[in-house]
Amino acid sequence: MKHSLQLKLSQHLTLTPQLQQSIRLLQLSTLELDQELDTFTQENPFLERVESTSDTESEETADAGGSKSDEFSTQPASSSTADETPAEPAPLSENDWDQDSPWTAQDDDEDNDYSSQRAEAVDLRDHLNWQLGLTSLSEHDKRIVALLIDALDEDGYLTQNLDELAAILPPELEIEPIELHTALCHLQNLDPPGVGARNLGECLALQLEILPPDTPYREQALSLSKHHLNLLAAHDFTKLKKLLRLDDDGLRATQSLITSLNPRPGAAFANLDTRYIQHDVEVKKVKGQWVATLNPDVMPKLRINRMYADILRRNRESSGQHLSSQMQEAKWMIKNIQQRFETILRVSQAIVERQRNFFEHGAVAMRPLVLREIAEAVELHESTISRVTTQKYMFTPRGIFELKYFFGSSCATETGGACSSTAIRALIKQLVAAETPQKPLSDSQIADILAK
Repeated sequence: MKHSLQLKLSQHLTLTPQLQQSIRLLQLSTLELDQELDTFTQENPFLERVESTSDTESEETADAGGSKSDEFSTQPASSSTADETPAEPAPLSENDWDQDSPWTAQDDDEDNDYSSQRAEAVDLRDHLNWQLGLTSLSEHDKRIVALLIDALDEDGYLTQNLDELAAILPPELEIEPIELHTALCHLQNLDPPGVGARNLGECLALQLEILPPDTPYREQALSLSKHHLNLLAAHDFTKLKKLLRLDDDGLRATQSLITSLNPRPGAAFANLDTRYIQHDVEVKKVKGQWVATLNPDVMPKLRINRMYADILRRNRESSGQHLSSQMQEAKWMIKNIQQRFETILRVSQAIVERQRNFFEHGAVAMRPLVLREIAEAVELHESTISRVTTQKYMFTPRGIFELKYFFGSSCATETGGACSSTAIRALIKQLVAAETPQKPLSDSQIADILAK
């Protein structure tokens, strides 16, 4: 066999530590950012917080180059309760069931104290990643499943469409849409049962499928969960009995089996403490125009510690590489946090400009909006827009909204136009609220009204 030398050129994407930090900071919520800074300042003495405006004005910011640009202003954060955040009603949720549903949490025994302690000790993502580490999947497959785990909400649901998720992933990751579907199957096989479901019906079906095949009324409960939950929520028992071929006792037993399941598999791992939301952006009408501004109360004031900077400057040769590295990391942190807030503001303003009618008239005037449109407007990747709009909140005259609230798919109209699904839901909500309880509107009547 003849030996030979070959020269081959190839391109590889390498994420520098600074870029990795920038990406991580961008996806953190305001509260998580505050915790990240606390940890960083404890480990890196070169970075310090400025607690008051007077401190900033009275002292010169010191760094290795003597620059004053490493300051970043803010004041102690103020917060609003999560209960103030408007939420779009889901087509069906556990709240649609009877009040005596066994899904309501009970606190009348000692076991619940242990559950609370367990939930505080291990969150859902840690629990799932621990199980993932025990599987025999390849490292590539594990990374894809871990990506889906990160996308779960607190109840354990995957609310983001897989096709949309595949579209916003960086091309260099080389993840095919079919791989995401396969990874979802792996995720749904983990504990707790029902995790990774995309809706309530799928969550219940996943739990039913692991029951023994001879469980009474298991098949009927599966059919009901997959296809007829809307009828159960509407208490249309007559139609349910006909579709499932059950009598009164059978339907009652089927319903009992379903209500014994857990519609929120991730709730046992959730932190039960009161959650607070700090809005990142404020929207006001200025001279007839809606303008977004950053909330100064959540912007941390940071600077390079003068004493450590002077020590490094005087002993640059003898202080070693470690202190120089810490100084550079502190500068990166200040710059990346500045960039984080600048990006949030750019994206927020782009959203405000496209959703002006919402601020004037409410949710019924919401227009269709996708991540790609904002990405093109601010010249960023869709994955960056996804990170910016997650757990970032906007304070408006109509309430506090997560930035993701302003995105919605479009529905084609008969005249060839498009209408936001958020606006359609708001219109339906108005129609239902205004209808006569004794004579509610039928689905066909609502459809006719919407068409007009």
